[in-house]
Amino acid sequence: MDSFRDQLATLDDTGKRKWIFAQQPKGRFYNYRKALSYAFFLLFIALPFVQVHGQPFLMLNIPAGRFILFGKIFWPQDFFVLGLLMITFILFVILFTAAFGRLFCGWICPQTIFMEMLFRRLEYWIVGNANEQRTLHNQPWNARKIRILGTKHIAFFLLSFFIANIFLAYIIGMPALWEIISGRFFDHIGGFLAILLFSGVFYGVYAFFREQVCTVVCPYGRLQGVMLDKNSMIVAYNYKRGEPRHKPSKVSSDGLGDCIDCLQCVKVCPTGIDIRNGVQMECVGCTACIDACDHVMEKIGKPKKLISYASEIGIAENKPLRYTTRMKAYTVLCVLILCLDAFLLASRQAVDISIVRTPGLLFQERGKDSITNLYNLRGVNKTTKDVPLTIRLESPAGGRVQVVGNPLVMIKGESQGAGTFFIVLPAKAIRQQKTIVTLGLYNGNERIDRIRTAFIGPVQ
Repeated sequence: MDSFRDQLATLDDTGKRKWIFAQQPKGRFYNYRKALSYAFFLLFIALPFVQVHGQPFLMLNIPAGRFILFGKIFWPQDFFVLGLLMITFILFVILFTAAFGRLFCGWICPQTIFMEMLFRRLEYWIVGNANEQRTLHNQPWNARKIRILGTKHIAFFLLSFFIANIFLAYIIGMPALWEIISGRFFDHIGGFLAILLFSGVFYGVYAFFREQVCTVVCPYGRLQGVMLDKNSMIVAYNYKRGEPRHKPSKVSSDGLGDCIDCLQCVKVCPTGIDIRNGVQMECVGCTACIDACDHVMEKIGKPKKLISYASEIGIAENKPLRYTTRMKAYTVLCVLILCLDAFLLASRQAVDISIVRTPGLLFQERGKDSITNLYNLRGVNKTTKDVPLTIRLESPAGGRVQVVGNPLVMIKGESQGAGTFFIVLPAKAIRQQKTIVTLGLYNGNERIDRIRTAFIGPVQ
């Protein structure tokens, strides 16, 4: 029977939402996830304060079209790099999911970490365990219910307000955020409204929308149906070992399976599904059901891993999960994609310079033994520091560069600059109508670029 696939686990037969009161997991995977979440929270809070060469380590200022990744500034003209990074990221997600399933969702996704490791744990502390939450939810309104739920929602909003401030720092930077916080309200109304907007969004998501983000909004869960196959690593129930199910009063020696139908795997699931039904869109791979089932198996004297990381083929063929050749190949491809991203970021020029011959002009004779061409230079400085640019002729030998006006072409930080210059070549160095010349562009003694261009001379 696949009737469970006809509707979401969080909806009843009338289409009304069923509120999930998930039991708090306990076990080794939950402990690992807690440790990882502490590292995530520390990184989330600390990154806006980290600076590289005077710039934030990470900032995504969408309104200004200014993005900073690993301390490097990206402007709208760099969108092709961001586009390539996005494409490689999508390829990485597809390959990673095909090999390792929804490992990202359960362990790294900010929605899961904030919901399960912060807001839900705060809820356990204020309201109580799942049974106490359910009891309070079903009882009529009274002073105690108002006090407990009021405390919970105030705590949720204050926590959302704090997260919103950190989140805004990733958009406008920590100095601008501090200016909003410490400045006069009427001088920063837009900033305060932005903080309140983000706070309201986070509060609404974690206080009310909760698991619906994963099951209704997030496209990743729906896409996994086409990205997973029978070899992918998933959180799975070993039906060969567990079926047929039975109550604890019966024994498996009578031909029954190890599953005692205790429903503990369902009670701890944050999306309310029964993992025993097989792969489901709502499963985020959080491993809560693994910990719950291992605990039950331990109590009844049965081997653990009735629910575990496995593949559909591994369960069907009764083989343990292995790091297969396919997984290794996908891992190598994922590493190569990450290396490609790193190369794109590292090889990007901090100062983009283009040099073209001045249109409409041919060569000019200077004296009896020299030929000149006039060139226009345009540069975009993607750093915050001014770059005084020196142009040197590196080949052919015997020529020189003569800049019109100031010998240094100044390109100001986060701005554009332009200059005009002559290339002067001795007539004896010109062997054909078009000669390729090489220019070195220097910031002091540091060469920041090398450009080849054409020099037009008289027909020999």
